[in-house]
Amino acid sequence: MRGSRPKRRVAALGSAGALVTATLIAGAVVAPTANANAAGGHGQDRQARGTAIAAARAAKAGIDWQDCPADWNLAKPIQCGYVTVPLDYAKPYGKQIKLAVDRIGNTGTKAERQGALIYNPGGPGGSGLRFPARVTNKNAVWANAAKAYDFVGFDPRGVGKSTPISCVDPQEFVKAPKADPVPDSEADKLAQRKLAREYAEGCQERSGWMLPHMTTPNTARDLDVIRAALGEKKLNFLGVSYGTYLGAVYGTLFPGHVRRMVVDSVVNPSREKIWYQANLDQDVAFEGRWKDWQDWVAKNDATYHLGTTRAAVQAKWLELRATAKKNPIGGVLGPAELISFFQSAPYYDSAWAPTAAVFSKYVAGDTQALVDAAAPDLSDTAGNAASENGNAVYTAVECADAKWPTSWRKWDRDNTRLHQDHPFMTWANAWMNLPCATWPAKQQTPVDVKTGKGLPGVLIVQSERDAATPYEGAVELHKRFKGSRLITEKDAGSHGVTGLVNPCINPRVDSYLLTGELDAADVTCAPHATPKP
Repeated sequence: MRGSRPKRRVAALGSAGALVTATLIAGAVVAPTANANAAGGHGQDRQARGTAIAAARAAKAGIDWQDCPADWNLAKPIQCGYVTVPLDYAKPYGKQIKLAVDRIGNTGTKAERQGALIYNPGGPGGSGLRFPARVTNKNAVWANAAKAYDFVGFDPRGVGKSTPISCVDPQEFVKAPKADPVPDSEADKLAQRKLAREYAEGCQERSGWMLPHMTTPNTARDLDVIRAALGEKKLNFLGVSYGTYLGAVYGTLFPGHVRRMVVDSVVNPSREKIWYQANLDQDVAFEGRWKDWQDWVAKNDATYHLGTTRAAVQAKWLELRATAKKNPIGGVLGPAELISFFQSAPYYDSAWAPTAAVFSKYVAGDTQALVDAAAPDLSDTAGNAASENGNAVYTAVECADAKWPTSWRKWDRDNTRLHQDHPFMTWANAWMNLPCATWPAKQQTPVDVKTGKGLPGVLIVQSERDAATPYEGAVELHKRFKGSRLITEKDAGSHGVTGLVNPCINPRVDSYLLTGELDAADVTCAPHATPKP
């Protein structure tokens, strides 16, 4: 399961849909800190040295900023460029890859400028290149931060414009209908296991040379090279969803290089959770948020006519699911495609009303609205390529970051048990991650996320009922990063809190980014406004 927002097929840790599926500034280079090998061992020492070499090189080269290519859909004054990084940081003079970056200058005066704010939206597999558009689109929530900071986005290694990887033909990837993720028999499970194994083999075939190097620690090292290329002595970072784990790993490897860091909707950084257990925890949280949405739909029965109780709404959902299983709607929508579409509601409050409206139309007899909203568009080859790439990176990073269980009995037992009380996402999520059980490339041991010398106070923001990154993740990172502060949005569950309007949260994020000041203690905020039907 993943977190960030590719087109429609929402993808912090994964989406059923998938499955189913600078100028030369000497100061820009900081010597590697003692903590650069926080994950332990000789290999890390070599990688820390390799990062320092690559960062020095990038600081010297800077970035050749140009107008963005037309097909990137990034209007002036946003500028685009590339940063070159080693494929393998243990071999800094070996094979190099290119990473796409973009920026928009701060909107305030020269005196107000505090450097660059670099953003990662999650995934793994999400593109950050839309970040500067928050300025061109005059996003009010970010107006104060934009006065002080250049907004800088990037595509992480393997993503989009940054040496993209692929595991399967994109048009094949989006074809529908896929098999129902919930198995009726051992034969169904066997078929899904075969698909997962073939997917892993496809990744090896199409992108094998990149797979061993598609790790979160390598993306964190890339981030340090981008920092140097920008001419920044220290990093200002905003990470959402998987971006919080990227931030946590960066803060562990390069604690002395962090200036300000905001992490929003937090992946649990515990080594025990990355990534197998994190996905199981997510299934439980998704079920809870799915129920929250159903309660809201029932409360607004006058608008949607889907039932006045959660049980009634759930019954309508099960009926829709059964209909689609027996006879795919419009020939293309089976249960897998429905899960992919409906999961956006537990992800984001902004999807509550649109999802309910489409569901309501279907129940009233308009099936076309549902087909238009949830079916793949085979003519959208660029969008389909982006979906396939996002899923490939998601899989590659999660599979490479940690050692996954290889025993099918364990997967079967854990997911069968979980499905009983948490049926909405469990099996869809399991199949999405199962390629990791037969992954053809080396799997690492996750970084032990902790506070190192020089790490400043980090601001952690989290909603209490987040489905994609359950609340415990924020609590865990807060414990590990000494001096951090946690803002909890109570009785709320939208994924990605800092982009929403909340008068208790927005000024605190601004204040931290502009002054570095944190509250004296953790803060609990009332929820943002409930969606209107």
